[in-house]
Amino acid sequence: MTTTPARTSLPLWDAPLAEGSLDAVVEIPGSKSLTNRLLVLAALAEGPGTLRGALRSRDADLMIGALRALGTTITEGDVPSTLHVEPGTLTGDVRIDCGLAGTVMRFLPPVAALARGTVRFDGDPEARVRPMLPVLAALHALGVTVSGDGPELPSHLPFSVHATGRVAGGAVDVDASASSQFVSALLLAAARFERPLMLRHIGATLPSKPHIDMTVATLREVGVEVDDSRDGIWQVSPGPIAARDVRVEPDLSNAAPFLAAALVAGGTVRVPGWPTATTQPGALVPGLLERMGATTSLDGDVLTVTGSGRIHGVDVDLHAAGELAPTFAALAALADSPSRLRGIAHLRGHETDRLAALATEITRLGGRCEETRDGLVITPRPLHGAVVRTYADHRMATSAALLGLRVPGLQVEDVATTAKTLPGFDGLWSAMLAGSGARA
Repeated sequence: MTTTPARTSLPLWDAPLAEGSLDAVVEIPGSKSLTNRLLVLAALAEGPGTLRGALRSRDADLMIGALRALGTTITEGDVPSTLHVEPGTLTGDVRIDCGLAGTVMRFLPPVAALARGTVRFDGDPEARVRPMLPVLAALHALGVTVSGDGPELPSHLPFSVHATGRVAGGAVDVDASASSQFVSALLLAAARFERPLMLRHIGATLPSKPHIDMTVATLREVGVEVDDSRDGIWQVSPGPIAARDVRVEPDLSNAAPFLAAALVAGGTVRVPGWPTATTQPGALVPGLLERMGATTSLDGDVLTVTGSGRIHGVDVDLHAAGELAPTFAALAALADSPSRLRGIAHLRGHETDRLAALATEITRLGGRCEETRDGLVITPRPLHGAVVRTYADHRMATSAALLGLRVPGLQVEDVATTAKTLPGFDGLWSAMLAGSGARA
């Protein structure tokens, strides 16, 4: 693969070099995945509830704005991360701005189907290429009218849900090979359907299953009856959704580049609030870092990662945690031997085609990164400074920052795109390098 220098009119951030080994504590805000699932369930609950430690980022704020548009009252507590949610009658004849948030564009059409009136969905230009057909086809099969800008059932944004205030429920088949969010979207609203929902996954592969496990766990915590005893089949019974006062776990995937920094720069990074048991895919981070040369320990709720600056190549299947691939691709580009990342073909349908983006940008820096059918093969080479494009993708930006710890002259295009899930990332990154306690 050959590349040309990146040309961009977007702001450039000089990725800081690591001048020495690290010794830092980094406090990570709440999980985006949990925050947006809990917001949906709180909006559908039988009474007022509260989220504490909720993530406040672009994705979360888009979810808050969308639920407010549909009739939910959401107010801040004494700090922005405390959210009081009061369910209301779901109303239509509104427009939902999805931005680039997959959880908004996929989780909310089934919720919108429970309103009365037309709900129009649209988002950023980059969002208009993200696949939507499986969830919209499922709603159509359940009797919900969905329309796009043409005569066919829409497969992307923009589209409209023409809601009647009810969804009958029943059996439906969904191909969730491109995203586990298609399954979670239907499960989250299913307790409000009139009959049980039986959802069957019919695709050849099911990526990021821990995210579905997260959805099932959050449903059970609010009293929803879910049967997932058969592989690829979920049944949700109609019933009340309990209101709760709940604390949101830190986002373990957002912690990954900070913890990985200990491996790149040497030294130690600690993240407090690490759960002993969780459904977040980021729980795989410590074990993966150990395979690449780190030592890790969990003392109470503080995860400690220590590295020597030497990184080993790895052959790993990230099918269950594809969102970690940009972090581990960056580590692989700095390793002492080749790496292969497998099981991540679905990343072609994320904020950008992440496989193509990672291959292009690592190659732009002088590395060797080749796409395979379901992943990447990365052969380390000496890297040089350049502008790294981010493609409006927050995880491309954080992986570039990780490379910049070792590569002089690396500039990151539009680092502010990290506000999607981690506002203030650049300041948090700089504080970590200063060796001080860092807090988002």
